[in-house]
Amino acid sequence: MPYNTTAIPPRKEVTGQTQLPLTRVKKIIAQDPDIQICSNNAAFVITLATEMFVQYLAEQAQEKTKLERKPRRNIQYKDLANAVAHQDNLEFLEDVVPKTTSYKDVKGKAAAARTRVKGGDKPGASAAAGGAGAGGVAEQTEGMPNGKKHKANGTHSSPNGGGIQRSRILSSDSGDPNAQLEAEAELARRGGDGDVDMTG
Repeated sequence: MPYNTTAIPPRKEVTGQTQLPLTRVKKIIAQDPDIQICSNNAAFVITLATEMFVQYLAEQAQEKTKLERKPRRNIQYKDLANAVAHQDNLEFLEDVVPKTTSYKDVKGKAAAARTRVKGGDKPGASAAAGGAGAGGVAEQTEGMPNGKKHKANGTHSSPNGGGIQRSRILSSDSGDPNAQLEAEAELARRGGDGDVDMTG
């Protein structure tokens, strides 16, 4: 049996009855811990205001449906999201009714955020990658996140290099903790009895 999709026309005169169930609205109001008592008149007014708001939201969504290249009779979620995005007085619903995005866009944004967190978008990142030292490994020249400077075999490394080959220490925001442990173990093996700089 097909669904009844005929629209319910708005009432022209006041009947004193609500289309939303009043008892259910009272139960929803009772769930709020800030409200101890709600009179019947207040619940009735809240129910009527809710009906008027839903009617306004549906009308705005229907307007967005009519503006499409192929107008439709049925309102879809994207019509509600467009109405919320384009109406200033519905702006408070942007978190509740967000615009949908494709999985491909979300995946691309997540990848861009990961590279930004790892330092891929830093201004000196491309220069450091291009200016690899004699060993063929790009070296980290700035200090560690805790403000200390890197040590190379027990001596402080200078920013300009000075002919000292610095060991590569990963920062604490590195995505792979195993790689950081391996780098620190390698530094301990090469340094002998020297201290190992711990990041973070």
